[in-house]
Amino acid sequence: MAKAKKQPAKDLSLAKIYINATFNNTLITITDAKGDTIAWGSSGSTGFKGARKSTPYAATTAAEVVAKKAVLAGARDVEVYIKGPGSGRDAAIKALRNSGLRLKAIADVTPIPHNGPRPRKRRRV
Repeated sequence: MAKAKKQPAKDLSLAKIYINATFNNTLITITDAKGDTIAWGSSGSTGFKGARKSTPYAATTAAEVVAKKAVLAGARDVEVYIKGPGSGRDAAIKALRNSGLRLKAIADVTPIPHNGPRPRKRRRV
């Protein structure tokens, strides 16, 4: 059996946190400066199911779990990028702020159409 090569230690002096808050779930990913994933989690992976996944409390719980993984990996300063219209946006940021990570920047990267395709025809009831 061949020995597994030990991976070089990642430089986590500045990590990036991506929060994708949809109407049904909140996904949180922590990467290093290069973009390689360090830790991830979601409201669903922390044990919430169904409509409870989309609550701010579920987003808070998911952010706390992911922040603990990041601190154990050695992350100190983080930049936060938020995407999506979900209700877990603000709750996740508050949880990250209380977890001991230093937030250097918070950016909203929600895609906004600049008058994209033509909308569907109007619904008649």
